[in-house]
Amino acid sequence: MTSTALSPEPPASWRRYFGFSTDAKVIGIQYIVVAFFFFLVGGLLAMIMRGELITPEADLVDRTVYNGLYTMHGTIMLFLFIFPVLNGLNNLLIPTMIGAPDMAFPRLNTAAFWLVPVFGILLIASFFVPSGPATSGWWSYPPVSLQNPLGHLINGEFLWVLAVALSGVSSIMGAVNFVTTILRMRAPGMGFFRMPVFCWTALAAQTLQLIGLPALTGGAVMLLMDLSVGTSFYRPEGGGDPVLYQHFFWFYSHPAVYVIILPVFGIFSELFPVYSRKPLFGYVYVCLASFIIVGLGLIVWVHHMFPSGVTQWMRNLFMVTTMLIAVPTGVKVFAWLGTLWRGKIRLTTPMLFCLGGLFNFVFAGITGIMLATVPIDIHVSNTYFVVGHFHYVIYGAAVMGVFAAIYHWFPKFTGRMPYEGLGKLHFVLTFIGANLNFLPMHPLGLMGMPRRVSSYDPEFAFWNVLASLGAFLLGVSIIPFLLNMISSWARGPRAPHNPWNAIGLEWLLPSPPAEDNFGEHVPTVISRPYGYGTGEPLVEHQAEIERTLTLQDANR
Repeated sequence: MTSTALSPEPPASWRRYFGFSTDAKVIGIQYIVVAFFFFLVGGLLAMIMRGELITPEADLVDRTVYNGLYTMHGTIMLFLFIFPVLNGLNNLLIPTMIGAPDMAFPRLNTAAFWLVPVFGILLIASFFVPSGPATSGWWSYPPVSLQNPLGHLINGEFLWVLAVALSGVSSIMGAVNFVTTILRMRAPGMGFFRMPVFCWTALAAQTLQLIGLPALTGGAVMLLMDLSVGTSFYRPEGGGDPVLYQHFFWFYSHPAVYVIILPVFGIFSELFPVYSRKPLFGYVYVCLASFIIVGLGLIVWVHHMFPSGVTQWMRNLFMVTTMLIAVPTGVKVFAWLGTLWRGKIRLTTPMLFCLGGLFNFVFAGITGIMLATVPIDIHVSNTYFVVGHFHYVIYGAAVMGVFAAIYHWFPKFTGRMPYEGLGKLHFVLTFIGANLNFLPMHPLGLMGMPRRVSSYDPEFAFWNVLASLGAFLLGVSIIPFLLNMISSWARGPRAPHNPWNAIGLEWLLPSPPAEDNFGEHVPTVISRPYGYGTGEPLVEHQAEIERTLTLQDANR
């Protein structure tokens, strides 16, 4: 290992982030920046909806516009924020964590990213084109979604479904890349049980993508054909079955929750040992639990269809399989608690977001078990109880995990330290805002308030006011985050190679890493990760590598 191989990346022009780069680190930052642009768009739509719901009367926007906002908020946040931002983290972390110079298929990686702005434009355009997806919901169920005249290709429903299909193509391309990279490009000595948990969870999530996503993509293509050329896959009058679409949709769209949350579990598993200075408790079981979740996640989709007339034996079967997922998920939660127990906990910004995300996820898991139960699910189906549960998983846990990852790995990939004060302010506003927004949705659902309505009975007003205030606070919370990211990247303190004293291959690279990461000098892994307090080196010649990096830090 020579000092030349560990030289930091020279200052690069900002123009590289606007080109067709094949460098996974550039693509990762492109994903994250584009995702947060759409995050702001989707968040603005949510604040308009909560502004409407702060009073019982529909007095802010037209009812049809409200329904369109509802659909666009959901699809933008899923297809244009959470999946792209996780793909961005995968691009940044997977190669550096396993010692690969880049992704297995760099050009495919570039193509997968540049599909995102393409289908993003189509998705947003669908809102402004006549016959848009306002009435069919973010799931676009037929026969409601098939009410547009045949032969009229330029309508909002067609553009919306086309955008979803292109999103599926992009995600499949990314999944092929991530899985191949993890399986074929690990550093010498890095067997599966010396691999970081984040890579295990990314492998599990992307395997789930490859199995489940073709069903949704194929179902969307069939819906496009029904809309445009007159086929009858889902048209009852032509012998089709509308419920078939629900099976295609939910076969992927419920496992999609695990595609989202599994990498966040990996983030928790990476960060809790760092900020408690202890090895990850139950490393092997945490790794294996990810693939148990994959297996069970593929046989739970019908719990979204309990009110759709499915037979009782099918309801009972999928109730049991849904509840079983609590077991491997509980293994992870207890492993994190075991890691935190008697640790030397440092309440840095990344750690606060992890703790807040864990708290919210446990609450979401409790309500998830309730929804797995057939009688409760049927009772609260299509009410705000479901909306509250879903947002606790996606925003309360997953988005907070994403923020934790950004604050934690920001120094590594930008070479600058984020401002801790702004980060903690961001956490406080986010945690309070999220709980104030989503917790009131549960009593609203139990009281019977349906979702997708812009006016409601005044008896629901108190909880809706609280939820709207929480939404506005969440909108404010993003301001310190944006100020932190922009100002610290522009003129923040220079970051050393390992500011958190973490263990992992990525922390044996300079900040920011060179384009090919380790180049030809990939170290040989000799132990499992997370050896905090054991004194055991992760790689051969680790002391020499760290001395070289420390000298480089001092000379910058």
